[in-house]
Order: sequence, then C-alpha cells, then structure tokens
Amino acid sequence: MLNIKVITIDLDDTLWDIDPVIHEAEAKLWDWLSQNYPRITQIYNQQKILDLRLDVANKYPEKAFDYRFMRKLILREIFKRAGYLEEYAEEAFKVFDIARNNVKLYDGAQETLELLGKHFKLIAITNGNADLNKIGLRHLFYDVVTAVDVGFAKPDKRIFQEAIKRSKVNTEEIIHVGDNPEADILGAANVGLGTVWMNSQQLEWPKKYQKPDMTIVNISELCNLLTPKIN
Repeated sequence: MLNIKVITIDLDDTLWDIDPVIHEAEAKLWDWLSQNYPRITQIYNQQKILDLRLDVANKYPEKAFDYRFMRKLILREIFKRAGYLEEYAEEAFKVFDIARNNVKLYDGAQETLELLGKHFKLIAITNGNADLNKIGLRHLFYDVVTAVDVGFAKPDKRIFQEAIKRSKVNTEEIIHVGDNPEADILGAANVGLGTVWMNSQQLEWPKKYQKPDMTIVNISELCNLLTPKIN
C-alpha cells in the first residue's frame, strides 16, 4: 500500500453505527408528529408505515436508493391521508434529518480522518443521505460521491468509477474502506480498487465473495496499515 494516494471511505457503519441513529431519529419524528399532527399517529402504526414504504418503493424502484426522496414522499402521503397539507411534511422531514445527522463517531474516527487527510485525498462514497456538513466532517474530505448524485448505488461500478474520475489518480493508487461485503468490498474490487473491510462487529466473511485485501475492526487501524506512507 505504499503507492496509495487516495482513500475512498463509506460512511454509515464504517465511521459510525447507523442503526441506533435511525431508531432515535424515527422516535423523535414520531413524538413530534404526536404533538403537532396527532391525527397521523392516531391513524398510523408501525405496520401501516411499513406497508406504505413498500408500496412507495414498488412504485418508484428507480428511486429506491434515494432515501431522502423516499422519506419525503412517504411523509407527504401520510400528511395527505391524515387530512393535513402535504407541504407540512417538509417541516417533519427536517425534524428527522437533524436527528439522522446526530451521529456518534466510532472511537478514534475523527482523529484517524484528520491524520489520514494530511497524507491522502479522502473521498466519501455513500448510498445513504448523511450530510457531512451537518455532522462536521466535510472539511476533512476532498470530495463526496453519493448514489443520489451519480444515479447509481454501490456495488454498481459507476459510482466507484465516478470517485476514481474525481480523484484524478490511477485506480491502483486508491483503496476503498467499507463495512458491507457486497456493496463496498465486492463493488470496489470489481473496478480494481484495493479493499479494506471495516468489520466492527467481528462477523464471519461471506464465503461467496472474494476476501478483502485487509480487514480492520477499528477505523484507527488504517493508520497502522498506512504507517510507511504516513511516516
């Protein structure tokens, strides 16, 4: 890895645990709806919301990876069916979005990004809708490539190819770091990138996929992997 110049990095579940963040964001949104638009919480329960999500996903399969679009559309539909103006859904989404970007970084994550950013171009590649400006990390990244912007989600080659293009370096000078065996590791390997599996849960590697080049359980281990370059 001595010739590495660019590190592409996944966000959700690579720099922070996303499940508790989403659960908290949805809980805060539900409480806010109960207080401000009570007919919604009187009409809907968890199962009805899930059914509506599936219905919307089936109607807009090409937008399945655009979580912001899908959530806003679902909220607008909920408001309409409850007899409220659809426009009020924008305010509801803001409540969710603030909480969604209130993430707790893994131990050492920010320090690792700060150190690596002095020696490498860092490019985020994400299928999600995390806002690095709101999280406070955008200044540490050279660029951010999202599925929504590109129109294709990982593991599609095209989102990785867009990151390679923006990096302005050769493919062999890039490694990708991510938690998902298929979306991150397989996707990156398919375009010739080196791969680092962020395995914070210490799971078994799926045998159906080619193994990553390296495996870490804490993001700070990247500094050890790249020590010759950093030093």
